[in-house]
Amino acid sequence: MQFTSEHRHDDGVLEREFTLGEIPGTLWTPRSATPLPLILMAHNNGLPKGAARLVARARQSAAYGYAVATIDATGCGDRPRSAADEQARSDFRRAMRAGGPVDEIFESFIGPLVEKAVPDWRTTLDALLALPEIGGPVGYSGWTAVGIRLAAVEPRIAAAGLFAGGYVPRAQREEARQVNVPLLFLLQWDDEGNPRQRALDLFDAFGSAEKTLHANLGGHTGTPWFEVEDGNRFFDRHLK
Repeated sequence: MQFTSEHRHDDGVLEREFTLGEIPGTLWTPRSATPLPLILMAHNNGLPKGAARLVARARQSAAYGYAVATIDATGCGDRPRSAADEQARSDFRRAMRAGGPVDEIFESFIGPLVEKAVPDWRTTLDALLALPEIGGPVGYSGWTAVGIRLAAVEPRIAAAGLFAGGYVPRAQREEARQVNVPLLFLLQWDDEGNPRQRALDLFDAFGSAEKTLHANLGGHTGTPWFEVEDGNRFFDRHLK
């Protein structure tokens, strides 16, 4: 892991850009005399690691006393996409404009994104836990499809906060039964791109003995800011 830049914010949080092979990422850490618990933070459906909403969440969680890291996984954010990825995105935009069905198109490019992203996240986790300022435990926040796969295969994930707004491929809907860590699941009740019943069925499928559903009125991007604060309190219960 190579740090390429750093900036100390007024609240004391240190923001550092890093590269790990071909993986670009950002790490936020507050001032601390002891090793910090870690939150891996991902944006839905591979949006850039520098997206304003993700950065705001990350800085808020860092101010709560966590190391927070995000990456652009393969095919996500600013990293190169294959011709097949670009074609699937083009097909999706065309279907949306035409008002046609989009689930199979989502399957064709979200599924491969998940398959490629999870190894990148595990590689990043290995490198982060080798840093002296990070000691664990580890939480995950954000993109549901990746969070399901990561929680199912990565025993170091101790708790997960998932956003129901991103498309979840059928494979991950089945894998949800293998997820048994404490879970906070956020649902926007009027999300035009995420059928409500599908999200409720997914919540029911999770194998976790402790799982909480927070549902708020509003569309896809309307998640209230207080849910970020509630999410930090959720991680306080399970990571500190």
